[in-house]
Amino acid sequence: MRVVRFVLFRLSVALLTLFGVSIIVFAAIRFVPGGFEDVVLGPFGTPETREAVRAKYGLDRPHLEQYVLWLGATTKGDFGTSLTTGQPVAAEIIRRAPATIQLALMSTLLAIVVGVPLGVASGVTSTNRVARAAGRLVGALGASVPTFVLGTVFVFVFSVWSLGVTVGGYVPFFEDPLANIRAMTLPVVTLSVFGMALIQRTTRDSVLNVTSETHITAAVARGERPPDIIRGHVLRNASIPIVTVTTVFLAYLLGGAVIVEQMYSVPGIAVYVVQSVENRDYLVVQAGVLLAATFFVSINILADAIYALIDPRIGGQRRDS
Repeated sequence: MRVVRFVLFRLSVALLTLFGVSIIVFAAIRFVPGGFEDVVLGPFGTPETREAVRAKYGLDRPHLEQYVLWLGATTKGDFGTSLTTGQPVAAEIIRRAPATIQLALMSTLLAIVVGVPLGVASGVTSTNRVARAAGRLVGALGASVPTFVLGTVFVFVFSVWSLGVTVGGYVPFFEDPLANIRAMTLPVVTLSVFGMALIQRTTRDSVLNVTSETHITAAVARGERPPDIIRGHVLRNASIPIVTVTTVFLAYLLGGAVIVEQMYSVPGIAVYVVQSVENRDYLVVQAGVLLAATFFVSINILADAIYALIDPRIGGQRRDS
């Protein structure tokens, strides 16, 4: 029964959050100077033609009426029709979703594979100096070098020397897996560097806290091997902060890594939404932001479930609260 109450509570909070996001994005895009009619007609449109365009697409209706109609349709899975292309917004997003999802998942996986071992090496004092130095170097560089700077360097270097990867030229994975991996390598590395630093530093701090606890000292006194202590005691107890930053990083990427998608010509959702802001394609922007918020909320709920699996005490505390 406690589990049911906990799930219902989290779902109600999620729905309220998404409702607030829908109001904010609906209002924000309409505060941007210039409307869809200005983009379509340019500076030479007459007041009559501008009003005709607004009437054609229902933009002349009161904002409250537009919002209620859009929200009602959205709850049924209908995101409307793009003002620019005339295509269903849902179909356009689904067509672009694989590129964004692949980019986010591969970047997160690479950040975990590199960041966690380096963080453990930095936090365990028994490791050698080289491992600790490498961990500190990755943490410092990843946190201090902006993504667009790193991407610019990669574009220049790999445009001159290919080295087996391509700059741009995205190909869907199921169309040509090898070409897809070659095209996605640079965007994935560019995005994951910050994630590596974030996960490495979080892992290091968490490991340092755990290794100072008495049960670790007791494990050492019992003569357990260091690798067994790290796997069985340190990582399990240090994993909750790691899960937190990893889920936040993944949610951020799913929300859209605009700079990287534009820089490497990855036809993802983020580029589509940014272009739609420029075109004042209201329904696309509203759907894109609402979906990003849904991803973020869903991943946070998933993180709570993972917390309970890692440490049942936390699950019980959260359910009691």
